[in-house]
Amino acid sequence: MARPRSAGSRTVAPTEPQPDPKAGPATAAAREDAGLLAAVPFACAVFAADGALRAANARYRAEFGELPEHAAREALLARLRGEARDGARPREVRAPHSGRWYALHWGRAEHAGAPADVLTAVDISERIETLASHKSRQEKLLFTSRMMSVGEMAATLAHELNQPLAAIMNYVNGSLRLVEQAGGPVQVERALQAARTQAEHASAVISRVREFVRAREPRRDAHELARIAETVLELLRLEAERLDLRIELGLPEPLPPVFADRVMVEQVLLNLVKNAIEAMREIAPERRELRIDARLNLDEQVEVRVCDRGAGLSAAEQDQLFSPFFTTKTDGLGIGLAICRSIIEYHEGRLFFEPREGGGSVFGFTLPRYEARA
Repeated sequence: MARPRSAGSRTVAPTEPQPDPKAGPATAAAREDAGLLAAVPFACAVFAADGALRAANARYRAEFGELPEHAAREALLARLRGEARDGARPREVRAPHSGRWYALHWGRAEHAGAPADVLTAVDISERIETLASHKSRQEKLLFTSRMMSVGEMAATLAHELNQPLAAIMNYVNGSLRLVEQAGGPVQVERALQAARTQAEHASAVISRVREFVRAREPRRDAHELARIAETVLELLRLEAERLDLRIELGLPEPLPPVFADRVMVEQVLLNLVKNAIEAMREIAPERRELRIDARLNLDEQVEVRVCDRGAGLSAAEQDQLFSPFFTTKTDGLGIGLAICRSIIEYHEGRLFFEPREGGGSVFGFTLPRYEARA
């Protein structure tokens, strides 16, 4: 305890902090709030039930204070939504003036005797940069893998097949003109028209192969899954018809568009559907049933499922399913599913397998839904 000190002939007691008689409960509460918020190591703010800003720490004001909307919850979220990453939810946002990335977390609390929303904004800029760097490396490995596996051979085949296909189409067109001029049998004319259609289809397939193997940067945009599925099924239509295989599409309407590179997703779906068709070659024709389903899952991602009635996979095969160079086919390379997984993970999705009830397999993947920028 401090001793009293002398001041002339008077003895003066040591000074103790005294409450300000003019400071009411509201001022004291505000000071307490300020002290608590200052101790939070992240940008932090308290909003009343009506969305008005009630309190904030210095870091919040430094990062978001320059925004005219910083003092109104809904207006702030609407502004930040426009700064969100492409395809990402608005939980991860960028402070417009600093370029720093933040993860927003909301909580409920009581402030001044009334319910309030507490916002904390955690700086995740380093994580975002690390993910971007990892994605860049993954992208390079992905393209290397794709080019090593199919690039050179596919490009050569496409080039070599283009010329004979063009010649076939010229001969067919010439034959059609001769038949029309001579008034030949209708059956011959129909057969030639069918041949021309198939030649045009083959030419389109080759064009798609050339587009897929061509070294290019991924172009992610909004794409309708139904259009992607129709393209893939058209490419495999003849093979399905030869096997007398039934294909069902279970795509609900409306299904939100996916945020993806169309060619990449087509390649994944093509691989899964082709595998499903091959899995049913040895079963009875009446059981050859392939179904493609899609839905919006609980994570707000578009989930696609390719279901077959093949023999399924053993537990040992399931454990190695997505490993490079593992295959259940005698003439397979074992790179198809590994590449598919790389493509889906590049899109921030997941490739999965599960046994199908009643026999068979289900291969599926998820893709982020497209969200237009504000």
